[in-house]
Amino acid sequence: MQTVSPESFARAETFVWSAARVLDRHRHAHLFADGPAAPVLAALAAYRNPDGGYGHALEPDGRGPGSQPITTLTALHVLHETGAAPDGVADYLDSITAPDGGLPFVHPNAADYPRAPWWQIADEYTGELLTTANLAGALWRAGVTHPWLDRAAEFCWPRLESITATHPYEAMGAIRFLDSTPDRDRAEPLARRLGALVRDSGHVRVGDSGAPADGYAADEVKHPHDYAVTPDSLARHWFTDEEFEHSLDHLVTAQREDGSWRVDWPTWTPVTELEWAGMHTVDTLAQLRLFGRLAG
Repeated sequence: MQTVSPESFARAETFVWSAARVLDRHRHAHLFADGPAAPVLAALAAYRNPDGGYGHALEPDGRGPGSQPITTLTALHVLHETGAAPDGVADYLDSITAPDGGLPFVHPNAADYPRAPWWQIADEYTGELLTTANLAGALWRAGVTHPWLDRAAEFCWPRLESITATHPYEAMGAIRFLDSTPDRDRAEPLARRLGALVRDSGHVRVGDSGAPADGYAADEVKHPHDYAVTPDSLARHWFTDEEFEHSLDHLVTAQREDGSWRVDWPTWTPVTELEWAGMHTVDTLAQLRLFGRLAG
């Protein structure tokens, strides 16, 4: 079993202090050095807008100031780490919900600002399962109750029940929804079906199987730990113990010489490469700790 040694952890920490954003430096200190939550929340507040959402390149691929659904998802992840309540976030999501009850991947307010090539603004303002499922799951995980969650669930359930094709990021959003929904009886059989679809479609690297989905980069292949991000995820049941331990071994050994872990999708500017690397390094260390892979 591969583990992050104290020496490897020290290299990761040096990378964070050398290259990560202020927010991720405070996150690292809070998660691994008993640092207080207040500096994390103060740094996060700089990305918040009066509408209750988050923008300003908190999610590095969208560089505009306006609130974005996926950027707000990143904020919810940080709030969860600190135990802070996501006050006002559901109201923001409700205010930008499409007529079909879902959320778009990219809000049109990004139109005049730099953004990754895959941040495409759709011709019609409609919801997407990837976005809506992810955000509903994050709010449920935070213990939020709000009418928007009912609308989001009404959007997501029929799409999940009829799904016959997917892509890795949509499937990851779907399992976050199923992991957190209060309706456990409905979630568990759908999670089994989703796992079979992911494996049958080759959307996960298991042994010699798995390949990039159409339109994705050559290295953009997801692993079991990308779906089961916590030990109690329903996606953990998609894989044998041997398959999952091999996935975690791969994650440990993916650390770069500079101490970082890098994202597997393309980075389109030098600044986003380092911003993603700082965030992803902290996230990876946190996940490896959850699975008992930090030595010492």
